[in-house]
Amino acid sequence: MEQFSPSDMKTILHSKRANMYYLEYCRVMQKDGRVLYLTEASKENQYFNIPIANTTVIMLGTGTSITQAAMRMLSQAGVLVGFCGGGGTPLHMACEVEWLTPQSEYRPTEYLHGWIKFWFEDDKRLQAAQQFQTARIDYLERVWSRDKDLKGEGFSIKDALLVAPFETFYQRTEAATKQSDLLLTEAQLTKVLYKYAANNVDISDFTRQHQSTDKANDFLNHGNYLAYGLAACCLWVLGIPHGFAVMHGKTRRGALVFDVADLIKDAIVLPWAFICAKENATEQEFRQQILQKFTDHKALDFMFDTVKAIALQDYTAQQIEEHGL
Repeated sequence: MEQFSPSDMKTILHSKRANMYYLEYCRVMQKDGRVLYLTEASKENQYFNIPIANTTVIMLGTGTSITQAAMRMLSQAGVLVGFCGGGGTPLHMACEVEWLTPQSEYRPTEYLHGWIKFWFEDDKRLQAAQQFQTARIDYLERVWSRDKDLKGEGFSIKDALLVAPFETFYQRTEAATKQSDLLLTEAQLTKVLYKYAANNVDISDFTRQHQSTDKANDFLNHGNYLAYGLAACCLWVLGIPHGFAVMHGKTRRGALVFDVADLIKDAIVLPWAFICAKENATEQEFRQQILQKFTDHKALDFMFDTVKAIALQDYTAQQIEEHGL
Protein backbone atom coordinates (compact mmCIF):
# COMPACT_ATOMS: atom_id res chain seq x y z
CA MET A 1 0.00 0.00 0.00
CA GLU A 2 1.35 3.43 -0.94
CA GLN A 3 2.56 5.39 2.10
CA PHE A 4 1.52 9.01 2.65
CA SER A 5 4.24 11.58 3.13
CA PRO A 6 3.99 14.04 6.05
CA SER A 7 3.07 16.80 3.59
CA ASP A 8 0.21 14.69 2.23
CA MET A 9 -1.09 14.19 5.74
CA LYS A 10 -1.44 17.94 6.31
CA THR A 11 -3.28 18.92 3.14
CA ILE A 12 -6.44 19.70 5.16
CA LEU A 13 -5.93 22.84 7.23
CA HIS A 14 -6.39 22.30 10.96
CA SER A 15 -9.03 25.00 11.09
CA LYS A 16 -11.11 23.05 8.55
CA ARG A 17 -10.75 19.55 10.00
CA ALA A 18 -13.99 17.85 10.98
CA ASN A 19 -13.10 15.20 13.57
CA MET A 20 -12.33 14.97 17.27
CA TYR A 21 -12.21 11.56 18.95
CA TYR A 22 -12.73 10.45 22.53
CA LEU A 23 -11.77 6.77 22.84
CA GLU A 24 -12.01 4.37 25.76
CA TYR A 25 -11.41 0.65 26.32
CA CYS A 26 -9.53 0.16 23.06
CA ARG A 27 -6.06 -0.10 21.57
CA VAL A 28 -4.87 2.43 18.99
CA MET A 29 -2.40 1.06 16.45
CA GLN A 30 -0.97 1.43 12.96
CA LYS A 31 -1.89 -1.19 10.38
CA ASP A 32 -1.27 -1.15 6.62
CA GLY A 33 -0.45 2.55 6.62
CA ARG A 34 -3.56 3.55 8.57
CA VAL A 35 -4.29 4.37 12.19
CA LEU A 36 -6.96 2.11 13.67
CA TYR A 37 -8.49 1.47 17.04
CA LEU A 38 -9.24 -2.07 18.16
CA THR A 39 -12.12 -2.99 20.46
CA GLU A 40 -12.52 -6.39 22.03
CA ALA A 41 -16.01 -7.75 21.47
CA SER A 42 -17.36 -10.95 23.05
CA LYS A 43 -16.88 -13.04 19.92
CA GLU A 44 -14.39 -11.14 17.78
CA ASN A 45 -12.14 -8.11 17.76
CA GLN A 46 -13.30 -5.13 15.71
CA TYR A 47 -11.10 -2.58 13.92
CA PHE A 48 -12.22 0.98 13.15
CA ASN A 49 -10.31 3.40 10.94
CA ILE A 50 -9.41 6.92 12.12
CA PRO A 51 -9.16 9.42 9.22
CA ILE A 52 -6.17 11.16 10.72
CA ALA A 53 -5.69 13.73 7.93
CA ASN A 54 -9.11 15.15 8.82
CA THR A 55 -8.70 14.93 12.61
CA THR A 56 -7.61 17.66 15.03
CA VAL A 57 -7.56 15.98 18.44
CA ILE A 58 -7.73 12.47 19.91
CA MET A 59 -8.53 12.08 23.61
CA LEU A 60 -7.57 8.71 25.09
CA GLY A 61 -9.74 7.84 28.06
CA THR A 62 -10.05 4.92 30.46
CA GLY A 63 -8.65 1.57 29.33
CA THR A 64 -6.76 2.80 26.26
CA SER A 65 -3.27 2.17 24.93
CA ILE A 66 -1.45 3.38 21.83
CA THR A 67 1.52 2.07 19.89
CA GLN A 68 4.65 3.98 18.93
CA ALA A 69 3.90 3.45 15.24
CA ALA A 70 0.44 5.00 15.63
CA MET A 71 1.92 7.99 17.46
CA ARG A 72 4.43 8.46 14.64
CA MET A 73 1.64 8.62 12.03
CA LEU A 74 -0.49 10.91 14.19
CA SER A 75 2.49 13.22 14.57
CA GLN A 76 3.03 13.29 10.80
CA ALA A 77 -0.61 14.26 10.32
CA GLY A 78 -0.42 16.98 12.98
CA VAL A 79 -2.97 15.38 15.32
CA LEU A 80 -2.85 16.35 19.00
CA VAL A 81 -3.17 13.48 21.48
CA GLY A 82 -4.35 13.89 25.06
CA PHE A 83 -4.57 11.30 27.84
CA CYS A 84 -7.60 11.81 30.04
CA GLY A 85 -9.77 10.11 32.61
CA GLY A 86 -13.26 8.74 32.11
CA GLY A 87 -15.75 10.97 30.35
CA GLY A 88 -13.10 13.17 28.80
CA THR A 89 -11.99 14.78 32.04
CA PRO A 90 -8.16 14.96 32.13
CA LEU A 91 -6.48 13.18 35.00
CA HIS A 92 -4.39 16.30 35.71
CA MET A 93 -7.32 18.70 35.72
CA ALA A 94 -6.21 20.22 39.02
CA CYS A 95 -2.95 21.34 37.46
CA GLU A 96 -3.28 22.09 33.79
CA VAL A 97 -4.35 20.65 30.46
CA GLU A 98 -1.71 18.30 29.08
CA TRP A 99 -1.39 17.53 25.37
CA LEU A 100 1.11 15.50 23.44
CA THR A 101 1.86 17.78 20.51
CA PRO A 102 3.49 16.76 17.23
CA GLN A 103 7.04 17.98 16.96
CA SER A 104 7.73 20.08 13.88
CA GLU A 105 10.47 22.58 13.14
CA TYR A 106 8.49 24.08 10.26
CA ARG A 107 5.61 25.74 12.03
CA PRO A 108 5.29 29.52 11.41
CA THR A 109 7.17 31.87 13.71
CA GLU A 110 5.41 35.15 12.86
CA TYR A 111 2.59 34.60 15.37
CA LEU A 112 4.95 33.84 18.26
CA HIS A 113 7.05 36.89 17.35
CA GLY A 114 3.93 39.05 17.27
CA TRP A 115 2.74 37.65 20.59
CA ILE A 116 6.09 38.29 22.27
CA LYS A 117 6.11 41.92 21.09
CA PHE A 118 3.21 42.80 23.37
CA TRP A 119 3.21 40.07 26.01
CA PHE A 120 5.96 41.43 28.25
CA GLU A 121 4.23 44.82 28.64
CA ASP A 122 1.41 44.83 31.18
CA ASP A 123 -0.75 47.43 29.44
CA LYS A 124 -0.57 45.70 26.07
CA ARG A 125 -1.25 42.30 27.60
CA LEU A 126 -4.31 43.77 29.32
CA GLN A 127 -5.43 45.22 26.00
CA ALA A 128 -5.15 41.78 24.38
CA ALA A 129 -7.16 40.26 27.26
CA GLN A 130 -9.90 42.85 26.72
CA GLN A 131 -10.01 41.92 23.04
CA PHE A 132 -10.37 38.24 23.98
CA GLN A 133 -13.31 39.05 26.25
CA THR A 134 -15.04 41.22 23.67
CA ALA A 135 -14.54 38.61 20.94
CA ARG A 136 -15.96 35.95 23.26
CA ILE A 137 -19.22 37.81 23.81
CA ASP A 138 -19.49 38.89 20.18
CA TYR A 139 -19.25 35.21 19.22
CA LEU A 140 -21.90 34.27 21.79
CA GLU A 141 -24.27 36.90 20.40
CA ARG A 142 -23.65 35.68 16.86
CA VAL A 143 -24.19 32.00 17.70
CA TRP A 144 -27.30 32.52 19.83
CA SER A 145 -28.81 34.82 17.20
CA ARG A 146 -28.33 32.33 14.36
CA ASP A 147 -28.85 28.92 15.96
CA LYS A 148 -32.45 27.83 15.37
CA ASP A 149 -32.08 24.90 17.77
CA LEU A 150 -31.06 27.20 20.61
CA LYS A 151 -33.91 29.56 19.83
CA GLY A 152 -36.28 26.60 19.95
CA GLU A 153 -35.02 25.86 23.46
CA GLY A 154 -35.72 29.43 24.56
CA PHE A 155 -32.18 30.83 24.42
CA SER A 156 -32.28 34.41 23.12
CA ILE A 157 -29.57 37.03 23.29
CA LYS A 158 -32.30 39.68 23.35
CA ASP A 159 -33.97 38.27 26.47
CA ALA A 160 -34.68 41.03 28.97
CA LEU A 161 -32.86 39.05 31.66
CA LEU A 162 -29.58 39.33 29.71
CA VAL A 163 -29.62 42.92 28.47
CA ALA A 164 -28.39 44.58 31.68
CA PRO A 165 -25.71 41.92 32.46
CA PHE A 166 -24.25 42.25 28.96
CA GLU A 167 -24.18 46.05 29.19
CA THR A 168 -22.42 45.77 32.54
CA PHE A 169 -19.95 43.29 31.07
CA TYR A 170 -18.97 45.62 28.22
CA GLN A 171 -18.63 48.62 30.51
CA ARG A 172 -16.50 46.83 33.10
CA THR A 173 -14.36 45.12 30.47
CA GLU A 174 -13.55 48.43 28.84
CA ALA A 175 -12.83 50.09 32.18
CA ALA A 176 -10.66 47.25 33.56
CA THR A 177 -7.19 48.23 34.76
CA LYS A 178 -5.86 44.74 35.52
CA GLN A 179 -6.52 41.10 34.63
CA SER A 180 -8.24 40.40 37.95
CA ASP A 181 -10.91 42.97 37.01
CA LEU A 182 -11.58 41.06 33.81
CA LEU A 183 -11.72 37.70 35.58
CA LEU A 184 -14.24 39.05 38.10
CA THR A 185 -16.40 40.53 35.33
CA GLU A 186 -16.21 37.25 33.41
CA ALA A 187 -17.20 35.22 36.48
CA GLN A 188 -20.19 37.47 37.17
CA LEU A 189 -21.53 37.16 33.62
CA THR A 190 -20.96 33.39 33.50
CA LYS A 191 -22.91 33.05 36.76
CA VAL A 192 -25.80 34.92 35.13
CA LEU A 193 -25.62 32.63 32.07
CA TYR A 194 -25.65 29.51 34.27
CA LYS A 195 -28.77 30.75 36.04
CA TYR A 196 -30.42 31.71 32.75
CA ALA A 197 -29.68 28.32 31.17
CA ALA A 198 -30.79 26.38 34.25
CA ASN A 199 -34.10 28.28 34.38
CA ASN A 200 -34.63 27.67 30.65
CA VAL A 201 -34.52 23.92 31.12
CA ASP A 202 -36.21 23.85 34.54
CA ILE A 203 -33.17 22.73 36.53
CA SER A 204 -33.59 24.16 40.02
CA ASP A 205 -30.83 25.10 42.47
CA PHE A 206 -27.99 24.58 39.99
CA THR A 207 -24.50 25.14 41.39
CA ARG A 208 -21.36 24.91 39.26
CA GLN A 209 -19.21 22.16 40.78
CA HIS A 210 -16.28 20.67 38.87
CA GLN A 211 -16.37 17.47 40.96
CA SER A 212 -20.15 17.09 40.86
CA THR A 213 -21.91 14.03 39.47
CA ASP A 214 -25.08 15.67 38.12
CA LYS A 215 -25.43 15.64 34.35
CA ALA A 216 -25.31 19.40 33.76
CA ASN A 217 -21.97 19.71 35.57
CA ASP A 218 -20.62 16.56 33.94
CA PHE A 219 -21.53 17.84 30.49
CA LEU A 220 -20.01 21.25 31.23
CA ASN A 221 -16.75 19.54 32.22
CA HIS A 222 -16.77 17.30 29.16
CA GLY A 223 -17.63 20.08 26.72
CA ASN A 224 -15.03 22.39 28.20
CA TYR A 225 -12.30 19.80 27.70
CA LEU A 226 -13.33 19.36 24.07
CA ALA A 227 -12.91 23.14 23.75
CA TYR A 228 -9.47 22.84 25.40
CA GLY A 229 -8.52 20.32 22.72
CA LEU A 230 -9.44 22.75 19.95
CA ALA A 231 -7.59 25.57 21.71
CA ALA A 232 -4.45 23.47 22.15
CA CYS A 233 -4.58 22.53 18.47
CA CYS A 234 -4.95 26.18 17.42
CA LEU A 235 -1.97 27.28 19.51
CA TRP A 236 0.22 24.39 18.34
CA VAL A 237 -0.46 25.15 14.67
CA LEU A 238 0.32 28.84 15.19
CA GLY A 239 3.42 28.02 17.24
CA ILE A 240 2.45 29.97 20.38
CA PRO A 241 3.46 28.28 23.67
CA HIS A 242 0.66 27.69 26.16
CA GLY A 243 2.38 29.68 28.89
CA PHE A 244 1.88 33.09 27.25
CA ALA A 245 -1.59 33.69 28.69
CA VAL A 246 -3.27 37.08 28.75
CA MET A 247 -6.15 36.32 31.15
CA HIS A 248 -5.33 33.44 33.46
CA GLY A 249 -2.04 34.74 34.80
CA LYS A 250 1.64 33.92 34.41
CA THR A 251 1.75 31.06 36.92
CA ARG A 252 -0.09 28.36 34.94
CA ARG A 253 1.92 26.79 32.14
CA GLY A 254 -1.16 25.82 30.15
CA ALA A 255 -3.13 29.00 30.81
CA LEU A 256 -3.33 30.28 27.22
CA VAL A 257 -5.27 27.11 26.36
CA PHE A 258 -7.93 28.25 28.83
CA ASP A 259 -7.94 31.77 27.37
CA VAL A 260 -8.53 30.52 23.84
CA ALA A 261 -11.08 27.89 24.87
CA ASP A 262 -13.07 30.58 26.68
CA LEU A 263 -13.79 32.14 23.29
CA ILE A 264 -16.38 29.44 22.52
CA LYS A 265 -17.38 27.85 25.85
CA ASP A 266 -20.23 30.18 26.82
CA ALA A 267 -21.61 30.34 23.29
CA ILE A 268 -21.81 26.58 22.62
CA VAL A 269 -20.83 24.34 25.54
CA LEU A 270 -22.83 26.11 28.24
CA PRO A 271 -26.33 26.06 26.68
CA TRP A 272 -26.03 22.55 25.23
CA ALA A 273 -24.78 21.10 28.51
CA PHE A 274 -28.04 22.18 30.13
CA ILE A 275 -30.24 21.18 27.17
CA CYS A 276 -28.69 17.71 26.98
CA ALA A 277 -28.98 17.31 30.77
CA LYS A 278 -32.70 18.13 30.53
CA GLU A 279 -33.10 15.53 27.77
CA ASN A 280 -31.15 12.97 29.84
CA ALA A 281 -28.76 12.47 26.93
CA THR A 282 -25.90 10.01 27.11
CA GLU A 283 -22.31 11.19 27.21
CA GLN A 284 -21.84 10.14 23.58
CA GLU A 285 -25.01 11.96 22.46
CA PHE A 286 -23.84 15.13 24.19
CA ARG A 287 -20.39 14.86 22.64
CA GLN A 288 -21.85 14.39 19.16
CA GLN A 289 -24.10 17.41 19.68
CA ILE A 290 -21.23 19.63 20.82
CA LEU A 291 -18.92 18.58 17.99
CA GLN A 292 -21.67 19.20 15.45
CA LYS A 293 -22.24 22.71 16.84
CA PHE A 294 -18.48 23.38 16.80
CA THR A 295 -18.61 22.56 13.09
CA ASP A 296 -21.84 24.45 12.36
CA HIS A 297 -20.55 27.65 13.94
CA LYS A 298 -16.94 27.26 12.75
CA ALA A 299 -15.57 27.38 16.28
CA LEU A 300 -12.02 26.40 15.31
CA ASP A 301 -11.97 28.95 12.49
CA PHE A 302 -13.04 31.61 14.99
CA MET A 303 -10.25 30.62 17.38
CA PHE A 304 -7.63 30.84 14.64
CA ASP A 305 -8.92 34.18 13.34
CA THR A 306 -9.01 35.74 16.82
CA VAL A 307 -5.57 34.55 17.93
CA LYS A 308 -3.96 35.51 14.61
CA ALA A 309 -5.52 38.98 14.70
CA ILE A 310 -4.30 39.63 18.24
CA ALA A 311 -0.82 38.27 17.49
CA LEU A 312 -0.32 40.38 14.37
CA GLN A 313 -1.93 43.57 15.64
CA ASP A 314 0.28 46.66 15.67
CA TYR A 315 -0.03 47.62 19.33
CA THR A 316 2.53 50.43 19.01
CA ALA A 317 0.49 52.21 16.32
CA GLN A 318 -2.70 51.72 18.33
CA GLN A 319 -1.15 53.22 21.47
CA ILE A 320 0.13 56.21 19.50
CA GLU A 321 -3.38 56.78 18.16
CA GLU A 322 -5.03 56.37 21.60
CA HIS A 323 -2.68 58.76 23.37
CA GLY A 324 -2.48 61.28 20.55
CA LEU A 325 1.28 61.03 20.30
